[in-house]
Amino acid sequence: MKTLFDPCQAGALSLASRIVMAPLTRNRAPGAMPTALMAKYYSQRANPLTGAGLIITEATAISHQAQGYADVPGIWSTEQIQAWQPITQAVHAQGGKIVMQLWHVGRVSHTSLQPGGQAPVAPSAITAKTKTVLIQDGVPSFAPTSAPRALEIHELPGIVSDYRRAARNAISAGFDGVEVHAANGYLIDQFLRSGSNHRQDAYGGSMAHRARFLQEVMLAVCEEIGGERCGIRISPVTPANDASDDHPQALFEHVAQLLAPLHLAYVHTIEGSTGAARDYQQGDVPFDYAALQAAYQRAGGLGAWMLNNAYDRDLAEHALAHGADLIAFGKAFIANPDLALRLRQASALNTPDRSTFYGGNEKGYTDYPPLP
Repeated sequence: MKTLFDPCQAGALSLASRIVMAPLTRNRAPGAMPTALMAKYYSQRANPLTGAGLIITEATAISHQAQGYADVPGIWSTEQIQAWQPITQAVHAQGGKIVMQLWHVGRVSHTSLQPGGQAPVAPSAITAKTKTVLIQDGVPSFAPTSAPRALEIHELPGIVSDYRRAARNAISAGFDGVEVHAANGYLIDQFLRSGSNHRQDAYGGSMAHRARFLQEVMLAVCEEIGGERCGIRISPVTPANDASDDHPQALFEHVAQLLAPLHLAYVHTIEGSTGAARDYQQGDVPFDYAALQAAYQRAGGLGAWMLNNAYDRDLAEHALAHGADLIAFGKAFIANPDLALRLRQASALNTPDRSTFYGGNEKGYTDYPPLP
């Protein structure tokens, strides 16, 4: 029987436990530059005996155009590579493993965050019914996203190249691998879904065409750093950021079949809607996550299967007994840097301070007390 505290091999990643720290946007990187405070935050959670067997960083922009929230970090410049290096070194000094989540938000952005105040980009010129985080004078606020423009087909190879460069830069910064963010209504997910992709060219229409952009990004990233150091995050039925699709089961089983030959380190699946019920579904038919995993494995997929959304120890152990390999914990890691120790000992968890989630300094970030 697998337990949360057993080691696990995920591609080239040898992990000391099956406990993963999920990506958590915290908006503490002014000017898209990682900071020393971030090194403290991640290193507090890096010891695999008390914290995470694997840390996935907060979503990190692959380019200036990819940004959609204030004060999130980037990975497109030499200066950013150098600023990330003390963070990966701090994690490795604790015996931890860390991968970077690569992010392009697409239409989930605001003109004030875009180069030259331009409109955000998207598969189609459809405004997302959602909000983003802006920070003024150190105070975070939520603002509606700006109307996007549709990407021209000749622009897409450049964005694929941005993903390739970001993966290469992440390895140069000392990361053990990367996770491509293809979930939660951001750019790759926008291409996938019929609700946000109304294109009539080779990147829209059929499921195969809508999945083409994802496939090209994943091929580029895997070619650059090796599939065994690459993961992907998907969220088949989330409504996050106005995401919707007419036939999510068929779409994501198709995606699973595309991913299988890449020999990925892992597939990270958000069950239901992040922060809400794990059984959330679009339409009348429940999503069959077991069928999704089976489709991936039938097509030859060998990567570890990671599940995420509102897990506690009992639910996690049940999932591991029924085919999962890794369990990602999100908000629990915000307030509990020693989450693994607390789970092992069945200790009470600290309660996170929601007012400090987005932006700020040490308060609600690096000041949560560990067990004595």
